Amino acid sequence: MHWLNKAVVAAVPLVPRRIIRFFAGRYIAGETIGDAVRCVRQLNGEGVCATMDVLGEDITTRDEATAAREECTTVLRTIANEQLDSNLSIKLTSLGLKIDKRFCVENVREILAVALQCKNFVRIDMEDSSCTTDTIDVFRTVHREFANVGIVLQAYLHRTESDVRELVKEKAGFRLCKGIYREPPSVAFPGRDEVQKNYLKLLEQMLTAGSYVGIATHDSVLVDGALALIARMGLRRDQYEFQMLLGVRPELRKRLVRDDHKVRLYVPYGEHWYGYSTRRFKENPEVAGYVFKALFKRNS
Repeated sequence: MHWLNKAVVAAVPLVPRRIIRFFAGRYIAGETIGDAVRCVRQLNGEGVCATMDVLGEDITTRDEATAAREECTTVLRTIANEQLDSNLSIKLTSLGLKIDKRFCVENVREILAVALQCKNFVRIDMEDSSCTTDTIDVFRTVHREFANVGIVLQAYLHRTESDVRELVKEKAGFRLCKGIYREPPSVAFPGRDEVQKNYLKLLEQMLTAGSYVGIATHDSVLVDGALALIARMGLRRDQYEFQMLLGVRPELRKRLVRDDHKVRLYVPYGEHWYGYSTRRFKENPEVAGYVFKALFKRNS
C-alpha cells in the first residue's frame, strides 16, 4: 500500500479545498472553539479524553504569537467552564520560538499560569529536528516553575535516548510518538523496524523510571508491544495512557477503551486547517492512507 499512499499525497495539490475540507473533517474538529467543544464532548461521552490543539505553527510576527497565546488561554478557560475531560497541546513555533526564545518562554508561562488556575495540564508538542533543542530548553525552563507541563519526544530521532536519560532525572512526563517530520538518516532512523524497536526501548526506559507516558501511536506492533510491557511491569491503569489522532484507527481506540485503558485523542481545530491537513499528508503518507481508507470505507 506504500505506493498508493504516495499517490494519494501526490494528488493532494490537485484536489479542491472543499474536498480537502471534507477529508480533513474526519480528523480535525472544525474551525472554531465551539466545534472543538462539541467534538470533545462527544468523545467524553464515549469514554475518551482529549487534548485540544489550536492549529497554526511557524508564525512570523509577535502579534500572531500573542493571538495564539490568547486563544490557548481561551481554550483552557472553556475546558473548565464546559467541564470537559481535556487538556491542551501547544506548538512553540506558534508562540514565537523562531522569533525570540525568551518571548516564547513568557508566552508559555502565561498559558501555564492559566492552566494552573483551571487545574489543567499543557503538553508541549515536538516539531521538526531544527526545533528539538530549543523546545527541550523551553520545557526545562518552565518545568522548574510549573509541574503541570509535559513534553513530546520522537522515537525516530537518534538523540532521543539521551534526551530521555536526562529528562527522567527532572521528573518529566512524556508523550512518546514515532515522529512525523521528514528527517535525514543522520538525524533519524530511516527504517520502520528500527523506529519500532527504539520506540519500545524508550517506552520501557520511561516507564521503568516511573514517568507517566502518553503512548502515542496507531501502529499495532507498538500497541501490542506496549500492552505486553505494561502487563510484564504490572502497571496500574493510572500510570500511563494511550494517545491517538482524531479519526485515525477508531477500531483500535474502541478496543483499548473496551479493555479499560485510558485513551486520549488529539483534537485540533482552527482556521489553519488546510495547511495542517496538507502538511500531514505530505509528511506521513501512511497517515494519509489511514485517513483516506477510513473515509472511503465510511462512504461505501
